[in-house]
Amino acid sequence: MTQAATQGRDPTATGRSYLVEELIDGQRIRTFNLKLLFWSFAAMLIDGYDLTAAAFSAPSLVQAWHLNKADIAPVFSASLVGILIGAPLLGWLGDRAGRRTAIIVGCLLCGIFSLGSAYASSVTELTWLRFLTGIGLGGIMPNAISLNAEMAPKRVRATMVILMFAGITCGGAVPGVVAAWLVPQYGWQILYLIGGIASLLIALLLLVAMPESVKFLALRPAKSAQLAALLGKMRPDLSFRPDDRFMVHAPGEATGDAANTSLKRLFTNGLGPITLLLWLLFALNLMTNYLLSSWMPILFESNGMTAGNAAAANAMYQIGGLFGGILVSVLLNRFGFSVLTVLLLFACLAIAAIGIPNLGTVALIAIVTAAGFCNLGVQFGLNAASGLIYPTAVRAKGVGLAFGIGRFGSILGPIFGAVLISSGVSLSWLFIASAIPLALGLVAAVIMTVLCSRRFGRNQIEGDEAKFVSG
Repeated sequence: MTQAATQGRDPTATGRSYLVEELIDGQRIRTFNLKLLFWSFAAMLIDGYDLTAAAFSAPSLVQAWHLNKADIAPVFSASLVGILIGAPLLGWLGDRAGRRTAIIVGCLLCGIFSLGSAYASSVTELTWLRFLTGIGLGGIMPNAISLNAEMAPKRVRATMVILMFAGITCGGAVPGVVAAWLVPQYGWQILYLIGGIASLLIALLLLVAMPESVKFLALRPAKSAQLAALLGKMRPDLSFRPDDRFMVHAPGEATGDAANTSLKRLFTNGLGPITLLLWLLFALNLMTNYLLSSWMPILFESNGMTAGNAAAANAMYQIGGLFGGILVSVLLNRFGFSVLTVLLLFACLAIAAIGIPNLGTVALIAIVTAAGFCNLGVQFGLNAASGLIYPTAVRAKGVGLAFGIGRFGSILGPIFGAVLISSGVSLSWLFIASAIPLALGLVAAVIMTVLCSRRFGRNQIEGDEAKFVSG
């Protein structure tokens, strides 16, 4: 009998009893895991593409609709307001109907309203359509993070979540290519047409290919047959019988809270201060990230850079973030939250340096790449941490709320940029001001590092499921 079955055996049951956590942690990385990573990456591509499409459409929209630069700010913020609503709403759906269902619903909403955005004829219409798109976007990230965190063995859990999330950075770079190659010929509408069609196509593919979370299924006895079939694919080295039982905690441990999806669980068993700091870090990091990604293309063009070079600089910000995320994926499991603290320090310095006067194009793009490496690398780490620190029953809700609260920062970022531009502040001071939220985040990250070490152990950002139940 396997270790999982032995340790979790219930002598009153006729079949064997398994701890799902042990089955997950004992698995080898197989084609099953790589397929899940691929489809989650594909969903993140859609998310990343749509998040940056508005920024790359802005220069053409300003010209086509005869706008001032600050007039386009509502378009930037509208999708972020939608995400603010969609993240907790579809996070709630993910905890009740399943992570897979919520991801597909998010992709469908994103695709429908992205297509509609291509036919907008005014800032008001485009703003509303971007808001509705954002509701769909808000549901993709938290549920994809929860799904991958619940399906990967603990030894590579943070790595798998971060690799999955690399899709958002890769997707965020694609609109820069579209803006440089296709927008001059087909207009700004092509950005939204490509995004909408791709979203709907991926939603259909996910409907066929994406599995549900085994931990989610384990909390629902009516899903036992589906769970057994899925575990058979995950663990082909084991044979499961129809009367086998699958649990998320061992018999004899506290059980009352195992399937409790109450919001209170985000603040119990030592998680309260960690939850609040996580929300603050999300908001501060996303504020700076969206200020930069929204305004860099149009600011660089306004200061003499060609449209192609401006698009390349913004794309390199995303690509730098991809490599930052890869670094974090390697280090986060080993060193915990301290990795993000160090990266935040360097992010402050790199972002402030973007505004150094008289930089050549190559030097500017290099600094922007470094800023993306550090700042987006931190966001990768926060995304992974949010999927690890909470118990299964409230994981999607916890991740969704972190993203939702963080969107306050996303909304304020482009608005803060518009205020700075309207006030006539120099480019140097604009980027120094952009780094201020990260400086505040650095203080929060130091405190978070200490709290996580006390709650989960040194250099750790997650605990055993039983620890969440029993405290």
